[in-house]
Amino acid sequence: MRIRHVVAVTGALMGLSALALPASGAQAVAYGQHPPVVVGHRGAAAYAPENTLASVDTADRLGISWVENDVQRTKDGELVVLHDTSLARTTNAKKLFPGRSPWNVGDFTLREIEKLDAGSWFSSKFKGERVPTLEEYLEEVEDNGQKLLMELKNPELYPGIERQAIRELRRDGWLDSGHLRRRLIVQSFNADAIKRFHRLDPAVKTGFLGSPTVADLPKYAAYCDQINAPHTAVTRKYVKAVHGLRGPHHRRLEVYTWTVDDAKGAVGIAGMGVDGIISNKPDVVRDALDGDGS
Repeated sequence: MRIRHVVAVTGALMGLSALALPASGAQAVAYGQHPPVVVGHRGAAAYAPENTLASVDTADRLGISWVENDVQRTKDGELVVLHDTSLARTTNAKKLFPGRSPWNVGDFTLREIEKLDAGSWFSSKFKGERVPTLEEYLEEVEDNGQKLLMELKNPELYPGIERQAIRELRRDGWLDSGHLRRRLIVQSFNADAIKRFHRLDPAVKTGFLGSPTVADLPKYAAYCDQINAPHTAVTRKYVKAVHGLRGPHHRRLEVYTWTVDDAKGAVGIAGMGVDGIISNKPDVVRDALDGDGS
């Protein structure tokens, strides 16, 4: 793994213990055989610029094995990792390309995007951080020995992105049996995109981002292994309904929920039986679920 932003990350990590809310023994709850998986949202987005390699590395230094990202496509057909449709919030695109409003990812070539600073908006310590390609991102996650919850972001804007993402995953070695069993999930808010992805490669574990009605859940179970609902929509009853179905791989459907950043909220949502928690502060969530808080 290449050494990146050592000073910046070290400085960011020095104060992390103060960010974690203490979790008393009374807060520790029984989660069954296993506590929920903790997933770093866009890497470790509370501590480093989201969806960058620095964010992935920060999650790794925190001991977080699962990271989540967002994949979109450039004007010239390259896959990059960025959350917003527009480059404006998390890069200096406005400054470098003042006449290109609204600065949408799909209106810029990879060469243009590679010129952007994707770190300074977060902190001067991350000045010069770049928008990574999916290939670069996969390499970093692989080098760190981490696991990936990959979101196809706004796939309706990028026809064919499902097939292209599969090609990239295959080229980078992410579709072998080991990755498929333990290290990769693909999700989206767009049900049709996940349906297409599942049809193209049924071996990949998939998730739908949202909270379908209980009556509609069987439709999603035909092509989704997970229902990844916002934490505000999660109840014990809803989790039980999801768990009562089997997905395309003949295993119980799972629930990953987002975005939970505090210890009390993490313990509460874990007590409802969710299988995973996505967080900007994954260390806080992990320590709360461990009953540690350190």
